[in-house]
Amino acid sequence: MLVIPVKEGENIERALKKYKKKFEKTGVMRQLRSRKEFVKPSVENRQARIKAAYKQRLRSAEI
Repeated sequence: MLVIPVKEGENIERALKKYKKKFEKTGVMRQLRSRKEFVKPSVENRQARIKAAYKQRLRSAEI
């Protein structure tokens, strides 16, 4: 459970922003989306390799 301390007189929008940031860091939504459907390990590995190759091409293009 996330606890966000709100100071006296603090704006509610600021407290919501802090909550959203903390919630994003926990990775709950990412985990829920990944558990929605099963992906075979071989497919995950292939996607990871494709992503790594893409990142490497981007980095080599910068130099």
